[in-house]
Amino acid sequence: MESATVALGHAHEEHHGPPEANESSRIDRQTLGILLFIVSEVMLFGAFFASYFFLRVVVDPPAWPPHPYELPVSVALINTCILVSSSFTIHYALEAIRRGNRAGLKLGLVLTWLLGATFLFIQVNEYVHLGFSARDLGFGSIFYSLTGLHGAHVFVGLLLLSFATIRAFRGHFGTEEKDHLGVEVPGIYWHFVDVMWIIVFLTVYVL
Repeated sequence: MESATVALGHAHEEHHGPPEANESSRIDRQTLGILLFIVSEVMLFGAFFASYFFLRVVVDPPAWPPHPYELPVSVALINTCILVSSSFTIHYALEAIRRGNRAGLKLGLVLTWLLGATFLFIQVNEYVHLGFSARDLGFGSIFYSLTGLHGAHVFVGLLLLSFATIRAFRGHFGTEEKDHLGVEVPGIYWHFVDVMWIIVFLTVYVL
């Protein structure tokens, strides 16, 4: 009886103190990591937007974009619709695996990847036909900086989607929350990319 009491005392001592790192949080470390990363990326985009508005408001050119440059607003609008659509497909993929629908997961991931790749292809094609480069005035520099920064994020998102798609076709994901983080984390990043493009589109092409 005494030995059992001593053993119980030792067990209590072993669990005394704060929990292991990350175990006290209600959010898993992968999701927390991507959210913290997104916060840092928002600050990065904020710096570029500050430069954009400085050039547009403080420098105050006669026209924006300066003559004779023109921006293909209609093409950018189509590209915006494509990227926004990809948010729905990645959401469909996540909801599909939550319901145990592996076919829906694969379909959603493939469609999201194709839409993202189409967006990136159209953007590169737009660069080829714009008629000005990043060395043409401050306007050219900030235009390519902002849209290029976003394009780089789309490329990273496509890499994450590629890994998730490969894993989906190998049957790695399940219905439990911890079993489909490999879809949820890239999905969070992809939604961020979509939201940032809407802001870039409205700021650069519309305002």
